[in-house]
Amino acid sequence: MGDADSFVISKGLDMIGHELTPSSHAERIAVLRARCLARKRHWQFPDGNAALARSLQSSAGETSWQLRRGLACRDCLSVQRFEVDELELLVGRYAAHGDDAATREAAAYLKQLPSAPGQTGHCELDREHIFARGIDGMLADIGAMSMPADADAREFRSSACLALSGLSLLIERAGDCVAAALAREQNATRCSELLTMLQSCRRIAHEAPATFRDAIQLICLLDKAVEYADRVALVVPGRLDRTLWPYYERDVAAGILTADDALALIECLYILINDTRADGLAMSVMVAGRDEDGQPVDNELSYLCVEALRRTRLIYPTVGLCWHDECDEELVDLAVELTSRGIPNLGFFGDETIGSGLRELGVPDSDTTNYINSTCVEITPVAASNVWVASPYFNCCGVLLEEIAAQAASAAPAADFASFLDAYQQRLAARIEAAVAQQNDWREKRRRYGRKPLQSVFTRDCLARGRDIDDGGARYNWCECSFVGLANLADSLQALRELLFGSRELDFPALQALLQSNFAGQEALRQRCLSLPKYGNAEAAPDELFADMVKFVGGECRKHRLVPDDSPFVPGAFCWIMHERLGRETAATPDGRLRGTPFADGCGPAQGREKRGPTAAILSTTAWDHSTLIGGAAFNMKFPAALFANADSRGKLRELIKGFLICGGFETQVNVVNADTLKQAQSHPDAYRDLVVRIGGYTDYFTRLSPEMQDEVIRRTEYA
Repeated sequence: MGDADSFVISKGLDMIGHELTPSSHAERIAVLRARCLARKRHWQFPDGNAALARSLQSSAGETSWQLRRGLACRDCLSVQRFEVDELELLVGRYAAHGDDAATREAAAYLKQLPSAPGQTGHCELDREHIFARGIDGMLADIGAMSMPADADAREFRSSACLALSGLSLLIERAGDCVAAALAREQNATRCSELLTMLQSCRRIAHEAPATFRDAIQLICLLDKAVEYADRVALVVPGRLDRTLWPYYERDVAAGILTADDALALIECLYILINDTRADGLAMSVMVAGRDEDGQPVDNELSYLCVEALRRTRLIYPTVGLCWHDECDEELVDLAVELTSRGIPNLGFFGDETIGSGLRELGVPDSDTTNYINSTCVEITPVAASNVWVASPYFNCCGVLLEEIAAQAASAAPAADFASFLDAYQQRLAARIEAAVAQQNDWREKRRRYGRKPLQSVFTRDCLARGRDIDDGGARYNWCECSFVGLANLADSLQALRELLFGSRELDFPALQALLQSNFAGQEALRQRCLSLPKYGNAEAAPDELFADMVKFVGGECRKHRLVPDDSPFVPGAFCWIMHERLGRETAATPDGRLRGTPFADGCGPAQGREKRGPTAAILSTTAWDHSTLIGGAAFNMKFPAALFANADSRGKLRELIKGFLICGGFETQVNVVNADTLKQAQSHPDAYRDLVVRIGGYTDYFTRLSPEMQDEVIRRTEYA
């Protein structure tokens, strides 16, 4: 500890005992939330181009790209700056930066480097080692490992040590920010808080966290460091109720922490997550579930992680509740209560369904019970994943239109529905094969031109294997693709079966002309298409088509493997915003959908097509095996706010959610908001700037959505 620290700590100790005028945690969080929303009007990610370019230019004589990346990681982290105001309890908000000539020159330099494409992040880091040993202990442990004979492995370990040194420097910089604030502070209460924050930063810059505060501060800074230095997107807090539980339990027993204090720290973490990520993405926390022995793992922190959404009410994070038949009913009730109050951040995950899907992928029990929805609803094992999600999105109906066009041009079109379906599936299979080839090409480019030394340190089993995460060092290296518009596909196939091969009302040329014209002058025929049986109403025909397509894409994906370790290609059906984007680009479809209209927003029915209520929609949506879609499968429900005015109605919502999960559902999420409110927000966006809605597995501010996406949310069936 330096002389400057000694001075500010002495000052802080002198101030303690003077007049104290603390505000409540609720007041603090309300102000911090408002400030976060105000800052988001001018938000920008901290620019690391200048530091990265300087480092790479200075190491140009080094022949090892792995070492250069380690040096760059250290150099970028050593210059990062933070800000802290008079109310924050955690440090981690980036300092503002300008757009100067040096920054633009650096960006131009970096553009000349070979690209390293492919998905990044979407993971929870391995914090076990740093929580046990601290940064200095980790460096000592790496130094004590036997020296590998392989030069690449030696270079990787050197780069890992450089990255860890950079992490230590970053945390020291965070401490410097707090020390400067403490030196300026005159309020006794705030001096006490800043002193505690400073001591925490100085400790975790080198040693293992000793308290709950240390641990949550380290999670905050570690995740930010990996994102910033390794250019990784969306490193998530993950299983906070497991990671933080030993510290919470010990500190509460020692009388140095209360549940209210812990809640305020979790709320401050949630606000910082919003402060340092752009809107429109996704960040996740997950609670409850079981351990590898099958025992429930929910605890007091599970409640606090859910409760923290009540006062923060921002888009980040979502909190996933891993439900099983022994899940604490009071925890479920809390999640349902917040959902009924219009907080859409809660998602309800089928723990056994997801565990079954992970076991099918060869994941051992120790990891099948320790997974995370790494952002939206896609699943990755905690601490050990280099899983690329949404890689890529497939436009199921776009491929269908291609096949319809081919049949229309053919001299011998399909004579029956089975032949047409086979032709369509062959076309989709070719698209899947091409996608796998592209992902493998990108992985090779990442191996040659990527490298993420800091993320690798915190991903099993990179250190043990002596390989960077971009070189296949992670335990799990699969890709998760996503099939968008499956409900529209099932409905369209049903229409084809009835109108082309049943009643023979149309042939392929007539159908193609109808769709290309966007049903122009044929509204009666479009209504006929819309009137046919639709997925989401517990009708066997379209439900079976949906199930058959899930089975098909699952089997087709299993045929393909990924470099470098023969990893699987894993299907999903989550959409993020791609159901709107791909729908906007796609012509009319045989289900009666018009050109440019969004596709269904996950594995549920297409918007507005559930005519028999939520129970029928659940029966359709669980009429197939969800465990196949480890890449994610979300079922959205929407209810008017007035419906949940009493405990009895909330109880019915709880049983509806549980019914979906008991039937094998993967994940469900609920918007409780009136359509009229959404329409008002469209007309008066400034008055509804913080209105949060659930989209396709993630939450977003309604007023920042595109007009098309806003309309899509409004069109979703509102169960009354």
